[in-house]
Amino acid sequence: MKKIKIGYLPLYIKLYDDSNTRNREPMERHMRTLVSMLESEGLEVVLADVCRIKPEFDADAKLFNDSGVDAVVTQHLAYSPSEESIGALLSLDAPIIVLDTTPDYELLSVAGYRSGIMKNHGIHGVQDMCNLLRQHGRRYDICAGHALHGEVISEVAGLCRAAAVRKAYKDARVGSVGGSFEGMGDFFIEAENFRKRIGAEVFHMDADAVRRYVEGVTEAEIDAEIAWDRARFRFEIEDFENYRLALRSGLAIRRWSEDLNLTACTVNFLTLDQCGMPKMPFHECSKMLMRGLGYAGEGDVLTAGLVGALRSVYPNTTFTEMFCPDWKEDVILLNHMGELNLNLAKWKPVLADVPFNYNSCGNTAAAYGCMRAGKSVFINLAPMGEGFTLTLSPVEMLDAGLEFGAYRRSIQGWMKPKKPIAQFLKEFSLAGGTHHSALVYDVDVREIEAFGKMMGFETIVI
Repeated sequence: MKKIKIGYLPLYIKLYDDSNTRNREPMERHMRTLVSMLESEGLEVVLADVCRIKPEFDADAKLFNDSGVDAVVTQHLAYSPSEESIGALLSLDAPIIVLDTTPDYELLSVAGYRSGIMKNHGIHGVQDMCNLLRQHGRRYDICAGHALHGEVISEVAGLCRAAAVRKAYKDARVGSVGGSFEGMGDFFIEAENFRKRIGAEVFHMDADAVRRYVEGVTEAEIDAEIAWDRARFRFEIEDFENYRLALRSGLAIRRWSEDLNLTACTVNFLTLDQCGMPKMPFHECSKMLMRGLGYAGEGDVLTAGLVGALRSVYPNTTFTEMFCPDWKEDVILLNHMGELNLNLAKWKPVLADVPFNYNSCGNTAAAYGCMRAGKSVFINLAPMGEGFTLTLSPVEMLDAGLEFGAYRRSIQGWMKPKKPIAQFLKEFSLAGGTHHSALVYDVDVREIEAFGKMMGFETIVI
């Protein structure tokens, strides 16, 4: 999981320094407490100097942009005239998250509460700043509340995670092996269009690269991978010739991905033989997800990049597809040919021989497992004419259907949405959802929704 780096921008007013410098110290002390609380949420904080006038704000905005922060969190120590900060705020590369809080929890019942006004009036500075952000069309998020008597710090941390996914997706480097699945148009996007609209880059493993990397895999590397597989999986391989070729294929893609510093990869099983790959490396695709890369099948660079961005922040992420409805039990089967983040498997996955006749590569090997039970978010990104639609659904993955032993030769998981599946499936397709998706365990849907809005996607929650 990547370390999330944020900029922390404290806002103040020069007028108060000019009139009484002692006012600032308790406010800065409170600021340092808030920074420590955010660090305890796992965030790396780039703390700016307290800013009062335009040159100070401009210098800190440059610091944040040069540092490549995932988000910038603002905190008003007191009122701050927004014309001083607006230029710097508009120049930020990262999303803006406004922390609207004050040191004291109560004032009304406190004798002499007027003495607390100086250190607790930052909220109207927030209002000034947010108005100018709105006037200039700059999007921002805001979290309001007292740090010790609410969830405001965890809410800020959640938005920072969303911002980190945004940055990871914009910086995605997606490998494509075998090109796109011909005729499969729902998730298809041209590489140049993907770069222009998201920022991600696509790299194709052509026949020359396939040859070089396949030939570069040594027998010792294959032996080491077999030892890893025996320790990690229930090992049921019988055809070692096909298995070793599958490992050679997978290791070739792994080395290529590492050399190009890819964040995700997609493999088109249908045309893999045309670029010279010996076997379809199903369990290497699963290992990509296990190691932290993104993956999607059939040449889907859009979803692969998304899965990689999510996986960089939320380890319990996988690529998946809705396959079949069970109308009676009101659940949906999630499945794919042989690709899954097997860290999410309920039981130790089985590694076995796989009959394969979809191309001339022939039989191969794959690892299979059942997806564990737990609360999750089902996530789908669909290209539209002028943008993208991100469709989200909080779901429950069930501890069901496993007793029949189907996991031994299949990827499976049973998903129960919040709505009856007839309504869920209707709304999903009315939103234009594609047949390739991501599933993230143990995440608040509001964080993924915030990511979508930060990206400028139309975001729909079912």
